[in-house]
Amino acid sequence: MRVVIAGAGNVGRSIAAELLENNHEVLLIDRDPRATKAEAVPNAEWLLADACELSTLDEAALHRCQVAIAATGDDKANLVVSLLAKTEFGVPRVVARVNHPKNEWMFNESWGVDVAVSTPRIMAALVEEAVSVGDLVRLFTFRQGEANLVELTLPPNSTCIGNRVQDVSWPPDTVLVTIVREGRVLVPTGDTPLEAHDELLFVAVTEREKELQELLCPHQVKKARQS
Repeated sequence: MRVVIAGAGNVGRSIAAELLENNHEVLLIDRDPRATKAEAVPNAEWLLADACELSTLDEAALHRCQVAIAATGDDKANLVVSLLAKTEFGVPRVVARVNHPKNEWMFNESWGVDVAVSTPRIMAALVEEAVSVGDLVRLFTFRQGEANLVELTLPPNSTCIGNRVQDVSWPPDTVLVTIVREGRVLVPTGDTPLEAHDELLFVAVTEREKELQELLCPHQVKKARQS
């Protein structure tokens, strides 16, 4: 897979290194010569130019890449790169970094963004996840409000414990994608039983999140209503 990353700072270089380890082809773009540290990511291609310029993205052959990542420290630049990547070059998947939470509402399909990554939101969600058992925690938003990656740690009093995945009446528009159990990542099958303290990760539309928590943790929802 060919990936173009706009922004070769610490974030961009870290993403590039991870993708290269997984055998992807990566091109890093940055207009600041100080950010061009080829020795830090030796297997990446580098382009010293302004990623907000159409000519730069044309030179980067954006039409040949499957993913474009706008990872600069400037939200305005990330929006411009995302819009150009999607509308001018038809990049199938555009991922954009959100630096300031107040700007998050703009990072949606109108600006060509398929996935918006807000570091402050993720950090807050991880804090919540660390201290909350039985609470549904939203970790990630796809296409700004259409679907979310959510997590719930199954409490010992859940009525679903012992049931197989295929025997649970999951809400519509909800998919169980991963179970983290005792440090192991499990790909759930229909025969996988649910156990206490399983960390369940779902992709679900926003309006189904409440149903999902009521299904998995009815006691906790009832307690919250009474308080």
